Amino acid sequence: MKIRWKINNSGSDRLLNNREIYSTNLPHRAIAVYMYLCDRAGMEGSCFPAINTIATDLKMSRSTVKRALGDLEKAKYLRHERRYRQSGGNSSNLYLLNRLP
Repeated sequence: MKIRWKINNSGSDRLLNNREIYSTNLPHRAIAVYMYLCDRAGMEGSCFPAINTIATDLKMSRSTVKRALGDLEKAKYLRHERRYRQSGGNSSNLYLLNRLP
């Protein structure tokens, strides 16, 4: 499965494929979450699923999903931005998938 994206408005396309992510030293939980986010990302390589949604869909605990997201951020495969409602309350996180390091 290959996905073509224009990532983070950089103007350049990057072809991502499963072999590249599977050949990393990331734990399997991080690979599963990365592939999940890739599947849900739009043309700009961003998505905003809730941690509960990711955990339910992948049949993982919330803690495991959080650890996986931390692994991915540490390895620079993604970054997240907190989003807030107009009232100041928390909203969902925005996940931005980066080019493979």
